Amino acid sequence: MKRSSSQRALHHGRTAALGCVVLLLLVAGVLASWDSAQHIVLAKGREHGTMTVTGCGSEVCTGPYVPTDGGSGRSRVSVDKSVAAKKGDHFPVVVKPGTFEVVRTGTPGLLHAWVPLGGALVLAALVLGGGMRLPRIAWGAGIAGAVLLVATFFAL
Repeated sequence: MKRSSSQRALHHGRTAALGCVVLLLLVAGVLASWDSAQHIVLAKGREHGTMTVTGCGSEVCTGPYVPTDGGSGRSRVSVDKSVAAKKGDHFPVVVKPGTFEVVRTGTPGLLHAWVPLGGALVLAALVLGGGMRLPRIAWGAGIAGAVLLVATFFAL
C-alpha cells in the first residue's frame, strides 16, 4: 500500500516532534546532572576534604568540614541529602567555590551526580520505543539509564 504525501508529512512531523522531546529530555538530564558533576569532574584546584554528617534536614545534611591539604576547615557545610547520608557518616567532598556547599566525590559521588541523566535516559527510552518506534535504540537508552540508577543505588 502506497502512502499519500499527507501521510508521509504527518509521519515526518511526528518523528521530528518526538525527536525534539527526546532531545529536550536528554539536555535537561545533562544540565541537571552537570550542576553537581562539574565539581567532581573538574575538581583540580578546588578545596578537597572530608565532611562528617552531624544532622540532616528535609533537603540537606550538615556537618563540619576538614580539608585534606591543611587549609582552613569549616565548622558547618551542607551537602544535598541522599538516602545514604546519615548522622555520623564521613565521606570525601569537594567545596563548591564561594559557598558553604560541598559535593560528595569518588565513584559514589560521581554516580549520584549523574542520576538525573539516568532518569532522563529511561524516560527518553519510552518515547524512542513507543512514539518513534526505534526499539533497539530505546532498549539501549533504557538499559543505560537503569544501569546508572542501579549502580548509584549500590555505590551509595
